[in-house]
Amino acid sequence: MPSDHVDVLIIGAGLSGIGAACHLRRDCPDKTYAVLEARDAVGGTWDLFRYPGVRSDSDMFTLGYSFRPWTDATAIADGAAIREYVRQTAREYDVQRRIRFSHQVTRAEWDSDAARWTVHAQRVDTAETVVLTCSFLFACTGYYRYDEGYTPSLPGVDAYAGRLVHPQHWPDDLDHSGQRVVVIGSGATAVTLVPALARRAAHVTMLQRSPTYVIALPSRDRLAGALRRWLPANAAYAVVRWKNVLLSTVNFQLSRRAPGLVKRLLRRGAKRQLPVGYDVDRHFSPRYDPWDQRLCVVPDGDLFTAVQQGRASVVTDTIDTFTTHGVRLASGDELSADIVVTATGLNLLALGGLTLRVDGVDVDLPGTVAYKGMMLSGVPNFALTIGYTNASWTLKADLVAGYVCRLLRHLDRTGQQVVTPLPPPDARRVPLIDLRSGYVLRSVDALPRQGARAPWRLYQNYARDVLLMRHGRLTDEGVRFSRGTRQKRSTDRAEV
Repeated sequence: MPSDHVDVLIIGAGLSGIGAACHLRRDCPDKTYAVLEARDAVGGTWDLFRYPGVRSDSDMFTLGYSFRPWTDATAIADGAAIREYVRQTAREYDVQRRIRFSHQVTRAEWDSDAARWTVHAQRVDTAETVVLTCSFLFACTGYYRYDEGYTPSLPGVDAYAGRLVHPQHWPDDLDHSGQRVVVIGSGATAVTLVPALARRAAHVTMLQRSPTYVIALPSRDRLAGALRRWLPANAAYAVVRWKNVLLSTVNFQLSRRAPGLVKRLLRRGAKRQLPVGYDVDRHFSPRYDPWDQRLCVVPDGDLFTAVQQGRASVVTDTIDTFTTHGVRLASGDELSADIVVTATGLNLLALGGLTLRVDGVDVDLPGTVAYKGMMLSGVPNFALTIGYTNASWTLKADLVAGYVCRLLRHLDRTGQQVVTPLPPPDARRVPLIDLRSGYVLRSVDALPRQGARAPWRLYQNYARDVLLMRHGRLTDEGVRFSRGTRQKRSTDRAEV
């Protein structure tokens, strides 16, 4: 079992992991690092998902990195463009050579005496076990299982003679041209798939148990186009990025403070783009308030256009049973389908399934509390990336990576080796992710918790987090800095 040591070990080579590596290159050039990636390519989510129409559900001015402008004309980008953006960033910052592909990290053990992690990984291609050590462990693993998506119990599915597909593992050989397609689901994946499939399918039906809020946004940002003619790329990017951050913040805060108003605005926007007499309330007016679940963005209203043109339809009902030729609904209606797509969600998985141990004791993730949304109480020299639920993932990932670099520089400057978050003094704990989406509710009890106040509370507010994580104090009541046990004993002996 070969073993070597780096200052920082990053797990994951997706948007977050590549961003973390670039921050280390920029802000801590003296630190050695490596990136372990279970797959054989850079990109994470954007390398995994290959279903028709796959794209971002937020604009690239906020999903992109703060340090590398998004220069494409399209603001809501497709998966291939995002994947290439991540790969170009890795090449530009020369982090590609630090990535070890096909390395599935299985466990990591912290030794307080040595002040280091021992990390065990398995080579996916050879089944060889690889052991590395590091001074700081940085998990950029995303939040869901890559090997399987969520599929609920589907009554009678064995009787179905057509093709059954989950978007997370889209078959390369699937040709939907001229086919009748039923997409089960109403989330971001479903509203992305339906208009994309409708371009070539005979007809696409989105079958949903209950509706989701859907908002149409332009696929291009007019302000970006204008500013790029007059300003340097970095300046134009920064202005549009902050414009979009502020707009999304206002949208979220207004949804929380005046949900009835936002409901009416969303309903009006949907009604304006649907056929006259369309039952908007049944198919596009959820019972819950906006931002209890994420809003679904459709670029240029493509979903509404597909419905308007008759190439797609939305059915709100429940499944009674699958039949040989399709799906029979509780209402008695039957949907004929050559292909059924189960766009029914993800399976949450904290830390990519990684097991953590501290001084021989397993870390119970639900028993930990997140410090600033990026470290875990009682777990030394460890950070994880969890993006925003109400904004682009990368906004928070960027802040976390920058904060880790601040911590590393502080440790060096003060002669310390270890930073350990402490649990909050009060007993109140709340779920880490405050959404009511099915994929969250199914697994939220397996995740770390958050506290009732800062620095253990997540405010889901980028502007506030910029002040806290870029300019706030590193030393507060929620964290302890120390030397490693071995170093402390050595120093004590020298003083005697």
